[in-house]
Amino acid sequence: MNEEQTIGTCISKIQKVFAEKGIHGEIIVSDASTDRTPDIARSMGAIVIHPKKRGYGEAYREAFDYATGRIIILGDADDTYDFLELPVFFSALERGADFVVGSRFKGEIRRNAMPWLHRYVGNPVLTFILNLIFKTRFSDTHSGFRAITREALDRLQFNATGMEFASEMLIMAAKRGMRIEEVPISYSPRIAPSKLHSFADGWRHLRYILLLKPIPFLAMPGAVISALGISLMALFYTFGEIETSHLHSFILSAILFSGGMQAILMGLTIKVYSVIHGYEDRRGFIDTIMDYRSLEWIIVLGGFTIFCGFLIGIKIIIDWMAAGFGRMSQISNAVVSLSFIFVGLELALSAIFISMMLLNDPGSK
Repeated sequence: MNEEQTIGTCISKIQKVFAEKGIHGEIIVSDASTDRTPDIARSMGAIVIHPKKRGYGEAYREAFDYATGRIIILGDADDTYDFLELPVFFSALERGADFVVGSRFKGEIRRNAMPWLHRYVGNPVLTFILNLIFKTRFSDTHSGFRAITREALDRLQFNATGMEFASEMLIMAAKRGMRIEEVPISYSPRIAPSKLHSFADGWRHLRYILLLKPIPFLAMPGAVISALGISLMALFYTFGEIETSHLHSFILSAILFSGGMQAILMGLTIKVYSVIHGYEDRRGFIDTIMDYRSLEWIIVLGGFTIFCGFLIGIKIIIDWMAAGFGRMSQISNAVVSLSFIFVGLELALSAIFISMMLLNDPGSK
């Protein structure tokens, strides 16, 4: 997109490598420009396509349909990646790799090529999270300089349309058990203004990882927090005078209980969404969650929990009436009542929402 200052340089470098190595190759420019980028590319013999929709992932996904080569190289047209380094990728593929990723952190990041926020915070943190969740060992998950065999590419299914496509490609390749190799590359400053949006694009990557792994990200921490909250509530309620010595701790415990339950239910909801839309396979306990009968029981459980909360609330009102509507201390019971009502609503509404998502799912029971 709008790379008229560098598109010619990139194409020249690619053509030079083709000539030196005797390679019969094609150059496809997936373009959404409003400047002279497509005209320059065509004049130099490139195939220019115009994706129907905007987005980093959309640009590559549509371009893949036009590619006829046995090997496909991916790279940005801003000349930050040096296409004269293509032979490094060819060598890795000749060694048997299915997918090759250029690592800027194993190579050379030239002065002013990468903002410090990206170099020391964004890229390392997101790479660490992806490696931790998916048990991979990448050093640079957001490098845009990559190579993949046609056979390997045909085994991958992509859904991402934006910058998260970079993460999706690595994750899907790792899940398919492909042989992935990283090679050191150089990274240079770009000439035209950057089109990246640091926090928005970083969030897209994190959101995609969350979409694929909501259980360890949300549900499991939520379960720990909720269990801690309900345990502390029981402890404070059973021992000691809450209103005089543990009131604030008791309220905090109730918040942990309710908040943890919300995290559990949100994780399960995202998991169901992921399965319905083809991001994850349907297996294990998620089959139980996606059963209408199970959802009905969750709604019943939620209703019963709400009912229990209302019973406690009614008891508080009765005690108040018995005291002649005078002063009374029922804060602990009020907190328990509200906690039960909130958690019951969370259960019932989450089950209803999941059942709505399953309306058009042919695999739901």
